[in-house]
Amino acid sequence: MAVIGFDIARREPYEGGERFGEVGAYERIEGVAHYAVDPNSPRNAAVVDLEHAQRGSDGLVHFEGDVSILAPADAARASGTVLVEVPNRGNRTMVRLCNRAPVELEPTERIQPGDGFLFRHGWTIAFCGWQWDVPRSPARLGLAAPVAVEAGGRPLRGPVQLRLQLHADTERVALTDQHVGRVGEHTPLPVADVDDPDAVLWVRDGLHDPPVALDRSSWRFAGDSHVELDGGFRAGRIYDLVYTAGACPVVGAGLLAVRDLAAFVRDGDQAINPLAGRTRHVITAGQSQCGRFLRTLLHAGLDRDEVTGRPVFDGVLAHIAGGRRGEFNFRFAQPSVQPTPGFGHQFPFADAPQTDPRTGQTDGVLARTDPAVKVMYTNTASEYWRGDASLAHSSVVDGSDVEPPANTRHYLFADAQHGPGMLPLMDRSIFGSRGGNAFDIVDYTPLFRAALTNLAAWVADGVEPPASAVPRWADGTATSREDALDRLAAIGGFARPDPSQLARLAPLDLGPQAGKGVGRYPPVEVGEPYPCFVSALDDDGNEVAGVRMPDVSVPVATHAGFNPRHPETGGTGQLLEYLGSTVPFPATGVVPGDPRPPIAARYADWADYEARVRAAAERLVAERHLLADDVEVCIRIARKRFDALAAPAASA
Repeated sequence: MAVIGFDIARREPYEGGERFGEVGAYERIEGVAHYAVDPNSPRNAAVVDLEHAQRGSDGLVHFEGDVSILAPADAARASGTVLVEVPNRGNRTMVRLCNRAPVELEPTERIQPGDGFLFRHGWTIAFCGWQWDVPRSPARLGLAAPVAVEAGGRPLRGPVQLRLQLHADTERVALTDQHVGRVGEHTPLPVADVDDPDAVLWVRDGLHDPPVALDRSSWRFAGDSHVELDGGFRAGRIYDLVYTAGACPVVGAGLLAVRDLAAFVRDGDQAINPLAGRTRHVITAGQSQCGRFLRTLLHAGLDRDEVTGRPVFDGVLAHIAGGRRGEFNFRFAQPSVQPTPGFGHQFPFADAPQTDPRTGQTDGVLARTDPAVKVMYTNTASEYWRGDASLAHSSVVDGSDVEPPANTRHYLFADAQHGPGMLPLMDRSIFGSRGGNAFDIVDYTPLFRAALTNLAAWVADGVEPPASAVPRWADGTATSREDALDRLAAIGGFARPDPSQLARLAPLDLGPQAGKGVGRYPPVEVGEPYPCFVSALDDDGNEVAGVRMPDVSVPVATHAGFNPRHPETGGTGQLLEYLGSTVPFPATGVVPGDPRPPIAARYADWADYEARVRAAAERLVAERHLLADDVEVCIRIARKRFDALAAPAASA
């Protein structure tokens, strides 16, 4: 039955009635969707523990989730395509990314319009709360997930794992994801018994070192949401905590929420559907955590309407997801958690079915997806350097190139880090991490909105997007991470990781009930690591594969998708998983130990540099990797970087 009710809490002009080109004003709708799903339906069978969820008198499982909608006030001016966003940790991020709006250090209720790109083109955007562990608020959308219970009504209990790696010494740690975001952005699974003698805390120094269990008397739970260690948790060391959780949300209900909201905005009951009659096509998009969420949804075959069985999405855009999935559909999953190895780190990685010789398993991410659905993946160099993105288009047997299915496209945004880069150059983040190099400043947002536009045209008009652009062995644009690091060794002062400390994916033994989504922790690697690779590099150390921003193909610096941890934060030789590097070229003269020609020797002045950047941008327009209107955006991006890195005399 899917969405059975939609409560509108607020309906008002967006941004005070601001007008966006010919589309005009927008309205904003804030509400709550009420879902009811059949636990006995074969189309819901992939959701772990749905059969254990409490049911209503109608025999259905009921839950609710937050929804935000931005739509043209004049329905006749809407494009007819609805973008269903999977919010990242409850934050509405797709408008910010597409509209190049400022990054907010603290979540707010406001959805900043930025340059209005989506609105000028008539997009309708529906943000779907899906995540049980997001603290719900006007600023953050979440889900009140159903709870899995035993026969007597007592909540299911069982083991949960959390990996911790801190940037500073501390004695007390919250049982939340410390890797990305802030404490308080992730509701932890409560500890069932703070005195549990079977809870275990392991520690290791290197990523691949064997873990050592700490004496149970040396650490303790502080309430049901914190842990303390005698002598303190040390920066850079890797801790794995396994404890018994006292509650069991049906995490996969979030997958059903996104599926069913997408079906609702197109075909839902007109009496309660605020977008009734407006929707011809539905594209869903998510970035990072949410791109991996969409890969999980597709792999589980949960993209079909519960009643009709037809696909609910016409297009899917999974951004910076790499080749992984995540903690979105197994018992005691924590969607906010990133680095903890588990179900989301497992085969399959590529779209079409492959056979993994390590396990004998045959599967593909899109094995259960209708081939009519158009699927686009956009990744940065960071997802390749963490060891998984190349698996999305290569063989798990030997790492050789695999041609993606005709209904998919894969693009690498060359030399970019996980999130769009920005000036000024800095090596410290607001989350306490510090890099061995300055963070990557490549801003790839113009490439992303061209990709979204291409996907919309593919869905609505059948216009094929550009061919996939990724590292390939066949054309010499791929190389190993070790070889790439060797090439960068010539650049003095370029901090590099220890190759032995690079992350990898390998088959995991998650216990005898893993096939039912019930894990045993910590998992154990049981086979050889999967092969992975990155883009080959040019003479300046920049990537040659993928789609390059004009200020990358006409460079003033060497950029990389990795950044090693600074020694003061511990974990020497390891990577900061989501951050890249920028090492500027010398401004004027030759620098000892740096073979790269200085900026002043490459470009006569700003006019010379601008002409080359413009030519590069126009080539991207011809290739349809950039919108014509964004040529000037790329010029402005390049000007800021030229002014920041070139000698003052050259930029005058």
